Amino acid sequence: MTRSPPFPGFDGLLTLSRREGVDIRPTLLRVLTDLYVQASAHSSDEERQFIELTSRLIEQVDDATRAAVRARLAVYPATPVELLRKLGLRPSDPNPPEPLAEEIAAPPPATAASNTTSELPSRLSAMLAMQPKDAAEIHELFLRASGSERLAILHSLANAPLKAAARIPDRLTRRAIETLEMAAFAADVDNFKLEVCESLIVPMRLASEIVDDAGGEPLAVAMRALSMPSAVFQRVLLFLKEEIGTSVHMVYRLSRLYDRLSERSALVMLAAWRGATPATARAKFRPTLYDDERHRARLAGGAARSTVQGASPPARTGTDGT
Repeated sequence: MTRSPPFPGFDGLLTLSRREGVDIRPTLLRVLTDLYVQASAHSSDEERQFIELTSRLIEQVDDATRAAVRARLAVYPATPVELLRKLGLRPSDPNPPEPLAEEIAAPPPATAASNTTSELPSRLSAMLAMQPKDAAEIHELFLRASGSERLAILHSLANAPLKAAARIPDRLTRRAIETLEMAAFAADVDNFKLEVCESLIVPMRLASEIVDDAGGEPLAVAMRALSMPSAVFQRVLLFLKEEIGTSVHMVYRLSRLYDRLSERSALVMLAAWRGATPATARAKFRPTLYDDERHRARLAGGAARSTVQGASPPARTGTDGT
């Protein structure tokens, strides 16, 4: 009988991380660490595989990622001793000395249990939220991947401990689905992109990338995030774009992908799309100063004056034209 790996879904991402020009090792290390610290105990196989994967990634990531992983493993009681030494941490003493100061009285058990239970979801959500750089890496990785690699990424996102985007309210999705279906029937790609932009709250540039993608997987993810019924999605495939609607293979492949795609995978990818926007915008951002318009006017005026000064003066004529 084949034994399932302790960390399912990461084999595909580990393979993709070795591709030239794509570096998701920092993201993989953080996600792998988050998966490991969620459980209070691990088997010997799980511990061995975690040590092997983490030891390689720690040497290949930036200082910020290494510091974040070091801080997380420092407070985790079941961190392997080998990793503690590799990160420069001292193993915890199993028999610590008794405290010298008087201990503060603990609250009642019921109150402590209730507080811990109520704080756990918020702490977990904050811990697993994607940073803009991580979201941009996942977005770029998904766009550059092939069809089979995109399926592996979506499968991994379903099990990855990443914070998904909030589910869009039903009243908004109903209106959006109706508008998208009408735009698809009319083959109005521009209005379709505009509705994707507004309903998913993503920039127009990203909405165009989703709709214009030749593979069609981003479109399936976007429609799944809106909870579009499968029959409506098939009609969108048939009428929106001729290159998809006239291909039986494309329609069948994307319809099958849509039926197997989980809502959580779509919402995690939506969170990555939204999170990647600040990182992309920050790279293209140029601050506008208060005197930019005046500065441009001065440059234009100077260029005009230099042109006039360099030209030969016009000939003067008298009243008789001589």
